[in-house]
Amino acid sequence: MQTITAVPKQKSIGSIQFLPVNLFASVMGISGLSLAWRQASKLFGTSLVIADIIGIAAVLMFIVLSLGYISKWILYPQKVKDEFKHPIIGNFFGTITIAILLLSSVVGTYSGLTGQVLWIIGTVTTLALSFIIVTRLLDGNHEHGHAVPAWLIPGVGTLDIAVAGGSMPFTWAHEINLLSLAIGGIVALVFLTMILSRLIHHAPMHAGLTPSMLIMIGPFEVGFLGYINFEHRIDQFASILFYFGLFLFIVLFFKVFKKSIPFGASWWGVSFPLAALSNAALQYAMFVHSWPLITIAAIILVLMNIVLVVLFVRTIKALFNGNLLKG
Repeated sequence: MQTITAVPKQKSIGSIQFLPVNLFASVMGISGLSLAWRQASKLFGTSLVIADIIGIAAVLMFIVLSLGYISKWILYPQKVKDEFKHPIIGNFFGTITIAILLLSSVVGTYSGLTGQVLWIIGTVTTLALSFIIVTRLLDGNHEHGHAVPAWLIPGVGTLDIAVAGGSMPFTWAHEINLLSLAIGGIVALVFLTMILSRLIHHAPMHAGLTPSMLIMIGPFEVGFLGYINFEHRIDQFASILFYFGLFLFIVLFFKVFKKSIPFGASWWGVSFPLAALSNAALQYAMFVHSWPLITIAAIILVLMNIVLVVLFVRTIKALFNGNLLKG
């Protein structure tokens, strides 16, 4: 009698239709890490090769994710449309435009023209998305539960225009950078008030959104970087932005980094706020040049590297075990 041997079913990694848009936050984080190591070379004398390798990784990551999401758009247009209209997920489309802005700084080191083109594309798309999201919010009838830190991404993302555009040679860049600081600064003031009110007076956010709480340090650290790139100096206002962002990070650190919070693509939301804090700390340490600030900058840089390595490894693991692209 012939014995039939069961063939184990091969596990699928999932479908492109479930590719989450918030994975573009990984490009933001890795780009920020590259820029941080470039600053570290000035403060600690580290090799620029580290920044170069990480910068290449950021570019490759953006290309892979862009091809993936364009495929999703072509094959499952309704899925993308639904995500864009979602009151929470829709805000994460800002990670795409901000990633382009940050890549303009990474690539601009090697090719000024390419960096300028990317900055213009990133600026136009960031301002357009900010307009769409703010207009949508003013339509009214939004639930209290939708006031989450992700709200800050499209509007406050305009601050990154000044972060990346502080050295742009165009005569009109000065006014665009000023416009971006105005929009990002006021939106941050209004939205942060609403988000903090929701966090204080209402039920805690879903565990999957908890990592996004770290986005709340963005307006202060990205604001610091955008302001000093625009003013070309560090004054007391800039110092206040940096120090409050640092304080808020310490408060949120113990709320976000918990083993009880399950891993998901949303965890990449911690990468860029942490990268912004690291870049700000490095620049501020070079300005003050005192050992406590230098030590803080070194600790944050090390922490950011550990966090991004863990996120990358866990993302790859989730991809191949089928959990990343699962409906």
